[in-house]
Amino acid sequence: MNTLETNIQRYLTYCKEQKRLDNKTLKAYRIDLTQFNQLVETNEITKLNVEVLEKYIATLHQTFKPKTVKRKIASAKAFFHYLEYKDILQINPFHKMQIRFREPVILPKTIPLSTMEQLLITMYDALENAASTYQKRKTLMDITIVELLFATGIRISELCKLKSSDIDFTTNTIIIFGKGSKERRLQIVNDNVCSIIARYYNCYEKQIISTGYFFSSKSGEALSDQYVRKMINKYSSLAGIAMHITPHMFRHTFATSLLESDVDIRYIQEMLGHSSINITQIYTHVTTAKQNDILKNKHPRKDFRI
Repeated sequence: MNTLETNIQRYLTYCKEQKRLDNKTLKAYRIDLTQFNQLVETNEITKLNVEVLEKYIATLHQTFKPKTVKRKIASAKAFFHYLEYKDILQINPFHKMQIRFREPVILPKTIPLSTMEQLLITMYDALENAASTYQKRKTLMDITIVELLFATGIRISELCKLKSSDIDFTTNTIIIFGKGSKERRLQIVNDNVCSIIARYYNCYEKQIISTGYFFSSKSGEALSDQYVRKMINKYSSLAGIAMHITPHMFRHTFATSLLESDVDIRYIQEMLGHSSINITQIYTHVTTAKQNDILKNKHPRKDFRI
């Protein structure tokens, strides 16, 4: 049968077997296109015209935030491109549509450097004062995770997937496999960070070699992002930090700190593993906000009495 539902299933199979998309992307496509199938008023491919798509997009705008709407439209566009490519549709209705809408700029949340320092001080104190070998080992792993998040701007998903072979202690280089299995290399140059990573490896060497993962759970599986989130919350509470810190905020802090130190944005793009400079540009909004604060509160003109 040449129904919309059937073609969506064929497209998802095509994405998995031919395009070799990762599981996260496939899951997003499946959710978006299943919803598309439910919201449009027809299950016949030939009746998917501009009017049907306009109604669908209007429904999305009434239900979801702009960023989500943009993603769902992109999923639908990719599906229709497939239908056109397979000659299932003679005319792609998206070619006749101009879809433009302004997304609100949501600035990435960063960790103040003083807060970052306080978090690390608390963690190192916990390591120094650990009451047992087990606590010392566990705290050592926690510190290594946080130091790596801050030192490299690595995504939490990338950190949890790190393999034992991804860190070269001879050159202090870490190999990171990002979205779409794209590889990037970063050097860890801070002596203290290098030292704690080496100390962690020496302590966990048997576990690292046996599991193949640089960070792993008791069961030998890759460490979960849930563990990292809970661990950060635990030490934030111990440090008396009121703000809610997420793993991704370390990445934002890494990028923003470098940009504020006049590092070229293209170097930051490469270190973050962004496919486009447009994605990295979001951090320029943060520094603009910082600039505004500096000029408002630090410029001497504010003290003039005229």
